[in-house]
Amino acid sequence: MLYGAGLRPGEALRLRCCDVDLADRVLAIWDTKFFKSRLVPIGADLCKALDTYWTVRQRLSLPDETRSAFFCTHTGHPITLAKLETVFVRLREHAGIRRPSSDRWQPRLHDLRHAFAVHRVIAWYREGADVQAYLPLLATYLGHINLSGTQTYLAMTAELLGEASLRFELYAALSQENDHV
Repeated sequence: MLYGAGLRPGEALRLRCCDVDLADRVLAIWDTKFFKSRLVPIGADLCKALDTYWTVRQRLSLPDETRSAFFCTHTGHPITLAKLETVFVRLREHAGIRRPSSDRWQPRLHDLRHAFAVHRVIAWYREGADVQAYLPLLATYLGHINLSGTQTYLAMTAELLGEASLRFELYAALSQENDHV
C-alpha cells in the first residue's frame, strides 16, 4: 500500500473498510496531513492484492462494521504504527536490505512513498509525457499542498538521472535540427 499507492504509513493504517472501493479501484483518504482529503486511484495489481487480503479480512471481527480498520490484527483491532514499523524492520533485516552504517538512517517505511514518487516520474519520462505538466498531478495524488512538498520526494537516483538526461538529449538534438533548417 505504501509503495503501490504512495500513501503515508498513517494514511494506510487509518483506512476503514468503507474507504476501500475495490470495484472502482479507489481509496478514500480522509483528513490527513494539512487536513486534506483525497481519492486515490489504485492500479490493477494493488487492487488484486487488496482483494486477496479482503477475502481473508472478512473472516475477522468487524467491531465497528464497515467503519472498522481495513488493516487489522487477527482480533479485528487496528494495526498500530509502532507494530507496523517493528514488522518492517524485521522484514528489512530478514531480506538483508541495509544502507552503510555511515548513513544517517536505515530504510524506513516512509521511503516507500519516496520510491513511489521517483518511479512515477521515471515512468512518465519513459512514456514520453510532459513531466513538468504532470508534477502538479503527482502533488495532488500524494496529498501535498504545493509542488515543493513533492519535490523533496524526488531524490536524484541514477535511473531518474538517466531518463532526464535522455529527455534533454532529445530536446537538444531537436533544437540543433531546427537551427539548421
